[in-house]
Amino acid sequence: MKLTSPEFEDSEFMPEKYGNTRKNVNPPLEIEDVPEEAESLVLIMDDPDAMEPAGKIWEHWTVWNIPSDTKKIEEDSNPGTDGMTDFRQRGYGGPNPPDGVHTYYFKLFALDTELALEKEARKEDVEEAMDENVLEKAELTAKFDRLS
Repeated sequence: MKLTSPEFEDSEFMPEKYGNTRKNVNPPLEIEDVPEEAESLVLIMDDPDAMEPAGKIWEHWTVWNIPSDTKKIEEDSNPGTDGMTDFRQRGYGGPNPPDGVHTYYFKLFALDTELALEKEARKEDVEEAMDENVLEKAELTAKFDRLS
């Protein structure tokens, strides 16, 4: 399985418009080679570099029950059920690192089931629910610098 974006290469900088203090919309993503037996997809975007300033890995976007035949997630879209983020809201919360460049991880999981979760579910709830149902995983990383 493969996860890419037409807006940035893996490990490169994400355009500023996807930042929390700019347009704050999700970047477009492209999905390839999902296992045929997949029933749904899960997408998690988080920031492990936030551990130093925030004391935790910051949750930016958690989406589950994305249809398994999804090939593209359009910019500023809602491809499935959005969970709560560390911004205390549902949906995408763009990068806004307080201390320079951070690396953001977009993690895509193909599952052999759909998830029955409350809309207020958080990343850890999704990870627990999908624990034994992951068929395959793909990852895309992006850097983002602090905005002035």
